[in-house]
Amino acid sequence: MNSKVLGASTVLALLAVAAAVPAPASSQPRPGPTQALPLGAVGLTETRTTRTLQPGVTLTRIVRGADAPALAWVVEVSIPGGATSPDPDAPPTALKDRASADELAAEVQGAGFDARAEQVTTPAVADYAGGPLGWRVRVGRFDSQPAASAELAGLRRAGYAGSAVYTGWDGNSADRGPWRIDVLTIDPNRFHGRLKASYGPDLENREKTSELVAAAGATAGINAGFFVLDPKAGAPGDPAGVGVYDGRLLSEPVNGRPALVIGDDGRHSRVTRFTWKGRVVGRDASRPLDGIDRVPGLIRNCGGTDDDTPTSLPLHDVTCTDADELVAFTPEYGRQTPGGKGMEAVLDTRGRVLELRSPRGGPLPAGGSSVQATGSRVAELTALAQVGRPLRVQRTLRDGNGRKVSPSPATSILNGGPELVRDGSLHITPAADGMVQPGNASFYYGWMHKRNPRTLAGVDAAGRTVLVTADGRSTDALGLSIPESAAVARALGLRDAVNLDGGGSTTMAVDGEVINAPSDATGERPVGDALLILPGRN
Repeated sequence: MNSKVLGASTVLALLAVAAAVPAPASSQPRPGPTQALPLGAVGLTETRTTRTLQPGVTLTRIVRGADAPALAWVVEVSIPGGATSPDPDAPPTALKDRASADELAAEVQGAGFDARAEQVTTPAVADYAGGPLGWRVRVGRFDSQPAASAELAGLRRAGYAGSAVYTGWDGNSADRGPWRIDVLTIDPNRFHGRLKASYGPDLENREKTSELVAAAGATAGINAGFFVLDPKAGAPGDPAGVGVYDGRLLSEPVNGRPALVIGDDGRHSRVTRFTWKGRVVGRDASRPLDGIDRVPGLIRNCGGTDDDTPTSLPLHDVTCTDADELVAFTPEYGRQTPGGKGMEAVLDTRGRVLELRSPRGGPLPAGGSSVQATGSRVAELTALAQVGRPLRVQRTLRDGNGRKVSPSPATSILNGGPELVRDGSLHITPAADGMVQPGNASFYYGWMHKRNPRTLAGVDAAGRTVLVTADGRSTDALGLSIPESAAVARALGLRDAVNLDGGGSTTMAVDGEVINAPSDATGERPVGDALLILPGRN
């Protein structure tokens, strides 16, 4: 018997009514502690409505500050110079030193616009001192987005670049909202279904979260880990960090970064940092492996080997490069392995070499795998691989304490970062996880400091897995900064929590229907993977 209690359309209707008409506090079940969320001013209106989706699974919608007055719009002028990114979630070059900002503000004023330079200060977190980030240049204050957009059009005609920005996205602690947050809570004592990650038909392509939910017959799901978006950074959809699915390591970690571990279908969930080692083993020798199921030479979010450029440390939303790599491919990667210069040893289901092909790339035999080599590693693979002989690929995953991790088939591991909560205390780690980027304060400003849609997850003191999405980038839902995300996670009772992919990726679906408001102009964004809640078996 299907254990779902409510369909998506029923849930949406009930949640919409409940959010619009606040119920008495005593009748509003809460997923964690009864304290109000620490967002905005004290005493804001906050409604919570919880419904059961299946035994052991609840969905709670939290709406805070629904009656908030509208805030002003401004135009934020891009300051010339600085790093850029093809990722639509990456910020423009918004901050520089005071002298540069003052110079641009004076120039824009001379062109007839009401420009000013403003200092941006950010709070301290566990591994970053915070303080002044830099200076931005803004023009005017407007009652509506169309008015700000009209001013932006005039600025562009005058030769300047920028964007219309709602000041509610700045992260001011006195703002009155609104915020809209959805919370899925899975209680292992009553949950008899499955909680697992899914990447869809293959790793190298993207699917929408709602499509993954529908295809699996899942009750609900959220988007999960970071992934490659730009084809110049690898195969779109490929996890940009650790990925374990049904107990199989199919994507290597960004070394040292945190991940969400779903053990035994959510009965032993935790947040852990991972490293890994891999080797290709021939008859008489072995060589170190650089990666698993990714385009050789491209390491999204960095955190790879010592010869990677520009760094072997994590560097978020940056693609490091390495011309000399050995990368293993599994049948899960896709219909064809990546093509290019180099060599590829194609293996059968028993791990015996069927052929050596150069250039590399092409289909794999049913159930087969391969190892690709580029640059100087071609000679190494040539020495290891002989047609008709076995070639083994070894992968060793280790946790933050250096202990070997051997996932069971009921284990999923999803990449994330930064860490948000550890042992019940705020513990935000942008420096360790590559979000503090020297010479690029604009990245921290847009990605960490400002409010955006967010997806986060963790486990509470009762061992319940908690999955959270927060809408943003609109006037109806401001979103969360990373410090606000951590504060929300702790207020919901999470003992340990990690940030997952957010921005336009943030999606929650129930019965295959999206119940939040994804922020991309085109609607729901296809993603790399999702975390799915499946119903109990008959």
